Amino acid sequence: MQPSYLIITASQDIATQVTRQTNLVTTYLAKINWEDIFGKILTTFLSLVLLSLFFFLINWLGKIIIRRGFKKTRRSDHLSSNRLNTIFTLSLNIFHYCVLFFYFYAILSAIGIPVGTLLAGVGIASVALGLGAQGFVTDVVTGFFILLEQQFDVGDEVKIGKISGTIRAIGLRTTQITDYDGTLHYVPNRNITIVSNLSRNDMRALVDIYFDPSSDIQKMSAIIREVNHDLAPKFTEITQGPTLLGTIESPNGSLCLRVVIYTKNGAQFNIQRTFLAAYLKELNQAGFKLKNSPLNLTTTP
Repeated sequence: MQPSYLIITASQDIATQVTRQTNLVTTYLAKINWEDIFGKILTTFLSLVLLSLFFFLINWLGKIIIRRGFKKTRRSDHLSSNRLNTIFTLSLNIFHYCVLFFYFYAILSAIGIPVGTLLAGVGIASVALGLGAQGFVTDVVTGFFILLEQQFDVGDEVKIGKISGTIRAIGLRTTQITDYDGTLHYVPNRNITIVSNLSRNDMRALVDIYFDPSSDIQKMSAIIREVNHDLAPKFTEITQGPTLLGTIESPNGSLCLRVVIYTKNGAQFNIQRTFLAAYLKELNQAGFKLKNSPLNLTTTP
């Protein structure tokens, strides 16, 4: 009988404790004002939606205003097209970051997070943040000096380190370069140390025509001059030349006739192919034995 009595007593104690805890939970839940909670949740949700729509409209209208402003500026000839494109992309970049900053500030305030306290906390953790943001600050400062010194603009053809291509956009943190094969490179501004701008000066195309030493150099030179005389007037992109420099000995000991042509940037590739093809055609028809003729394209010194 004693074990049964103990089991019954323990069961009664457990049931009493469960009932007591259930009553406490029920009482606590009954004291909660569910209407206020759902009201606050609904109000906060609507605030977030309205804030998002508001900043979306600001972002949309701001970009329209910037684009229209630059369209009017393009009609005047005060700045070059590349310079205007650079300022345009940078303005859009700065405006985008400003809108994002105020948007997140408004969202945190609407949720109820004390932004002022967070900013004060940033001051406490300034050393850690400073160490983590060193790269970002360096990117911004370097980008500022790139723009100040006008090292390159949007649309310029450049060579930065091992990357060659056309500047697509200049931002506060990165510079976008479209490679000649179509690859888009994002280069942090702090990694830009030596810039070779290929768009600021005319381009020089050196056409070396390698020939057999027993060839008649005078006759070859006459044919090349005749080609230059007939072909050069067809290209308005040629700024100087073509000029036959004469016979030159290459580093490997071969002899070649060198022609130099100065062209506007971007036109050198088409011109050098056209002139080389014309030289080879006329010289081959004249019976001259020619070797491979590499081309050397460089910027004007």
